[in-house]
Amino acid sequence: MIFEDKDIFFADPNFFWLLILIIPCLIWYYFTNNKSYPTLIISSIDTFKGSSQIWSKLRHSLIFLRIIAIIFLIIAIARPQTVDMSSQKKMNKGIDIIMAIDVSSSMLAQDLKPNRLIALKKVASNFIRNRTNDRIGIVVYAGESYTKTPITSDKSIIQNSLSKITYDEVIEDGTAIGMGLATSVNRLKDSKAKSKVIILLTDGVNNSGFIDPKIATELAVEYNIKTYTIGLGSNGNARAPIGVLPNGKFQYGITKVEIDEELLKRIANMTGGLYFRATDIKKLEEIYEEINKLEKTEIEEIKFFNYSEKYRILVLISLFFLFSEWTLKNSIFKSFI
Repeated sequence: MIFEDKDIFFADPNFFWLLILIIPCLIWYYFTNNKSYPTLIISSIDTFKGSSQIWSKLRHSLIFLRIIAIIFLIIAIARPQTVDMSSQKKMNKGIDIIMAIDVSSSMLAQDLKPNRLIALKKVASNFIRNRTNDRIGIVVYAGESYTKTPITSDKSIIQNSLSKITYDEVIEDGTAIGMGLATSVNRLKDSKAKSKVIILLTDGVNNSGFIDPKIATELAVEYNIKTYTIGLGSNGNARAPIGVLPNGKFQYGITKVEIDEELLKRIANMTGGLYFRATDIKKLEEIYEEINKLEKTEIEEIKFFNYSEKYRILVLISLFFLFSEWTLKNSIFKSFI
């Protein structure tokens, strides 16, 4: 084979149009060939019969050697090439994300199985796993808020921190949406990332804390932090903690699901985010998948091309056929041309 087993392409394929010129060349040869050679009129040709007639006819093969040489030369001019491509990926737009998670006692409601908090942790874990190029942090809040994990690119730390989130009465019960959002903003305000995002999830209404959600939202706007809000809980009623038994365990009862959707929509609209309502675990999974699609990290792929020219061997083949024609013309066929 002339080339290695690689994909061949041509840098200047327009030169293949030159192959059309071969046709008029053959026509010209056909009509001018007999006129190019002298004729001898004699009374008998018996003396010339034999092998000389064969060589005389074979002289026409010289034109085909020239045609083949021209074909290879035209292919060479079209510059056949192979290319080896390598690529290098570089992240040119990182995203810093804070997941603000409501850990109030109402997150133990069982309308999502086994309860809202465990269902959320499972879905959030998958979300973190898919954000391979981003930094993520976790803020938890109930009646007050604190940073569970600062933003980091180490996903194992985030996953471990997420798995340990429980309702443990360490912080005051309640739903301080303003404080949860404000703590998240505080963690992102000095970030140098090109894009800063908060995913704030709650299953209640703002009833605790000393920071008004409006002020926290204005801070998010000031620092250009987009906020996606999620209202978690089924429509209507849910089985949730309504008290504490003497043994310290929760007493469950049917309670009304109350989510301040107007507040969550306002936070999302003002910061350029979106509001979502998750009434079951399937819907919650779809919401995180949607956020994952909306917040894409831009990856710059730099490709390197190493071109290998293959015309040289074709030029050598063309020269070989031209040399063969010249040699035969001036040796074996010399007496017949």
